[in-house]
Amino acid sequence: MFKRNIESLKDILLRNLREQGLETPLKQKRLVEAWPAIAGPVITRYTLNTYIYNQTLFVHLSNPALRSDLSMMRQELVKKLNAVVGEQVITDIRFN
Repeated sequence: MFKRNIESLKDILLRNLREQGLETPLKQKRLVEAWPAIAGPVITRYTLNTYIYNQTLFVHLSNPALRSDLSMMRQELVKKLNAVVGEQVITDIRFN
């Protein structure tokens, strides 16, 4: 008989995503989508837009007081968001 090379579907999909250069954009999308769950419903209500550029998450808020409060918590938020994805996708958060 011959020996079969058995791989899990997860490994095959991740390898194909990596080969096509889609792994990082997928993780960035998952991180941006995790913002409402990490931030909570009150902060999400004041969030206008979120996007990632150069490993920095930019969060546009409509409340200036909230911006300053979240700026003090940004390292904690970075850790929580990266933990959701399972890898370091962002290194900083900027609140505008």
